[in-house]
Amino acid sequence: MALSDALRLTAQPLTTIMRMNREKDLGRLREICRKNAVSLIIVGHPLHLTGEAGEMADEAARFADRLNKNLGIPVELVDERLTTWEARETMQANKSSRTDRPLDELAAAVMLREYLGRERAQVPPPTLGEAR
Repeated sequence: MALSDALRLTAQPLTTIMRMNREKDLGRLREICRKNAVSLIIVGHPLHLTGEAGEMADEAARFADRLNKNLGIPVELVDERLTTWEARETMQANKSSRTDRPLDELAAAVMLREYLGRERAQVPPPTLGEAR
């Protein structure tokens, strides 16, 4: 998992949740969302490199629906292709400043950072009024 700041400028690794059972997992996610005032959840959509959805992508979509229904927070599926690769590359490039973060947490931060960047690119800049 990763979190953004309130202004949606940064993406920071948070934690890895080890699955227990659906009820307990949802309870932990609900608590994290409440504690961090989460207003949107993005879920990795594991598409094939060709862009096609497979069995795991379908499972991610079902999970996203379940989160939305159980937590009452909007959920978006986000393409997660190559995020683990990028996280691994980042870890190797920064091995002198060793990180204790698990790869999945860093990959979640990569996915969130890319999402936030696309979101910023889609928002048009404010229109300036003309003074006369």
